[in-house]
Amino acid sequence: MLLRGIIENLDIEQASSSVFTIADLGCSTGPNTFIAVENIVEGVTQKYKTKSNSNLPEFQVYFNDHTSNDFNTLFANFPSNRGYFGAGVPGSFHGRLFPKSSLNFVHSASALQWLSRAPQELSDLNSCVCNRGRIHYANAPNEVGEAYSNQYAMDMESFLAARAEEIAPGGLMAMIIPGRPDGTLPSQFSLSHLFCLIEYSLIDMVNEVCHHLTP
Repeated sequence: MLLRGIIENLDIEQASSSVFTIADLGCSTGPNTFIAVENIVEGVTQKYKTKSNSNLPEFQVYFNDHTSNDFNTLFANFPSNRGYFGAGVPGSFHGRLFPKSSLNFVHSASALQWLSRAPQELSDLNSCVCNRGRIHYANAPNEVGEAYSNQYAMDMESFLAARAEEIAPGGLMAMIIPGRPDGTLPSQFSLSHLFCLIEYSLIDMVNEVCHHLTP
């Protein structure tokens, strides 16, 4: 799908003739990010080869993640035969990271489901939105799910507004985001059972520690 999307939709007529810039947002330390970048480079290369009068540009790839990301491990794992120049860009992708109209292709896989922060309502221990005793909203009251949903809407608005400034004319963006069909409950999410098991284990561990600390 990624290759087909690039070949069918990328407008190389508006791209720079010498450098094609790619950003992978939420790259972590690999190897998934390297596989994705190789697929993007391959798709763009095929697109350029469809134009007999187009010279293949050099590729500049920006790998982005939080400042706490282990970029040293990322750089150490760089493929030796990569066909691009690579650089790390630390910072939150919920805001601006690059100059205006500087990116030809933006990619993000399984990263946008992470919120920029926990909903502020959850910090009130006396609120019904506190989500006390839980680590996920799968088995929480509806108000908790709505708080997370509202935060996600704000985060996506910030993300898209930033990318609208950074993507060059004719550029593309591909996002892979886990989700669930409309109309299904949070508890029906495929990973909710896993989170519940982790939640039960953590509660048991806390109770055990508290039992040993009780005089």
